[in-house]
Amino acid sequence: MLDLDRHPLPDQLGYLVLSEDGSVHASGGELENDERSANIISNLLTLTESVDPANFKARSCRKISIVFTDHSYTICLSNKRIYVIKKRNRVDANTNNGMEPDNHSIIA
Repeated sequence: MLDLDRHPLPDQLGYLVLSEDGSVHASGGELENDERSANIISNLLTLTESVDPANFKARSCRKISIVFTDHSYTICLSNKRIYVIKKRNRVDANTNNGMEPDNHSIIA
């Protein structure tokens, strides 16, 4: 398993490692012991499976990014685990980084 405490990703603010059922296996930083975020992410993944089963097979989505103005969440599925990283966004003054007018974006 990744050791995100000792080897954080650049601009990492926090992380969660969840089982497929949404239970927290590891956490740190701003997401330490954040059961609320774990539940929201688990529900989001369940929602992605129900969008259109004819076009999206169960667990076919491997990465989801939720982007806000100052931070983003990257959710990855691997080896029956759900990895969530909260990162600080680097702001480029010449672009809106693909943001919607209300300063958020969801990329799947």
